[in-house]
Amino acid sequence: MKKDITIPKVENVYVAAIQEWNDDFMENSWYAYLINDSDVKLEMALVVSRAYGQINGEDRKTGTFRHAFKEVEPNSVVKIELLENNVLQLNNEFMVTYFQDGKLFDKTYVFRTNTINDRALVDLPVLTKRGILGK
Repeated sequence: MKKDITIPKVENVYVAAIQEWNDDFMENSWYAYLINDSDVKLEMALVVSRAYGQINGEDRKTGTFRHAFKEVEPNSVVKIELLENNVLQLNNEFMVTYFQDGKLFDKTYVFRTNTINDRALVDLPVLTKRGILGK
């Protein structure tokens, strides 16, 4: 029975952390983005995010946030959420689920503790910006 179940591999879909100016805080802030670098739109994309880890030997975790996007067009991006500075020292996890061509896809992207920083910037697909890709 298990051999009959095929789980499609997620390709060309990413979660990235990008630093942008924030008018509310009057400083550069990190934001999470969902990137669709494929030629097919994502339908019913759901992103569930949370942060967890230890600070000074004490277990910490944030609440769980849920975001829904009816469609993410091919070769486009959508902003997911602001990443507050105090959660950057935790593991930031983004569970992404979506339909593409009638198939269900699912992948969890994680930014490990303190990996969201200026020294880790890379060129991002679709965007002309630099940022950090979740693994």
